[in-house]
Amino acid sequence: MPSAQSAARPAARSAAGVLGLAALTLLATAPRASAAEGWSLAPAGDGRPSFYAEGAPGTVLQDTVSVTNSGSHPVTVRLTGTGTGTGTGTGVPVTFAEPTVRVPARTRADVPFTMTVPAGAAPGDRSGTLLAKDADGRTATARIRLHVGGPALSALTVEHVAVHGDRITYDLVNRGTTVLVPKLAVRARGLFGRVLLDRAARTLPVRLAPGTRTGLSEPWPGRPALDAVDIRLTATAADGAHDTAGTEARFVPWGAVAGTAGALTAGAAVTVVRLRRRRAGRPAEPPPTDTYTDRDRDTDRDTDVELTGAVR
Repeated sequence: MPSAQSAARPAARSAAGVLGLAALTLLATAPRASAAEGWSLAPAGDGRPSFYAEGAPGTVLQDTVSVTNSGSHPVTVRLTGTGTGTGTGTGVPVTFAEPTVRVPARTRADVPFTMTVPAGAAPGDRSGTLLAKDADGRTATARIRLHVGGPALSALTVEHVAVHGDRITYDLVNRGTTVLVPKLAVRARGLFGRVLLDRAARTLPVRLAPGTRTGLSEPWPGRPALDAVDIRLTATAADGAHDTAGTEARFVPWGAVAGTAGALTAGAAVTVVRLRRRRAGRPAEPPPTDTYTDRDRDTDRDTDVELTGAVR
């Protein structure tokens, strides 16, 4: 006889209809549920190998899982929902009516549970696992597949393009509702439109889930030593997703500039010393006469300033 915790399958389905919850259907290609020693875990009724559900974002889905104890002693198992997402999802959130179930010998307990499709879930498939574990650490599992309905939208952006040393860094952001496998083309032009880098679009080793961002970089070992460069990155993906972004970079060989500046400074110092020595060795000027005017004095000062400017 079933325990007091057991729920009949017709009653569970009737409750689902009253609550307006989406029905679950068979996924024939999924693997069958597993069994531990003396007990097993499987979808309730109809011999389904696994759970399959469909619903729009925000929908609450309901089904029932059976824990069957074929042994001669009672067993207590704890139920959890686990697993990582596939496709466009990040897993299936599961809530059990009774997370811990005691099943008498030769008895089956039917435990209702719900799956809530997140309000912001992107269309596509998600996967998960129902896990049952007894006091001895033995486990059994049942697979879940959830299809989230809604329109598919492909959108991709390229952001934060920059040059750091011999690498071009950038971010790719999936702004749509589908998984994207992007391609990237890189082009860089120097002064007067000279092409410095031209890489055709190629597939990147990343898969972008909806709403995710990833930081990437492109090597540029042959970048110029002296130039002003316009860099453009173009990303594309399936269903027309595309975007172009870029940045400007100025390459200056600061070591050479510093050496040139040092040489100019040293030359300036030598010139100043020579000018001063020349001035020190000049014969004394005759005392001013009555015809030596303020204008003449201004002319001398102008000459001093002009010589100093030449030294710079």
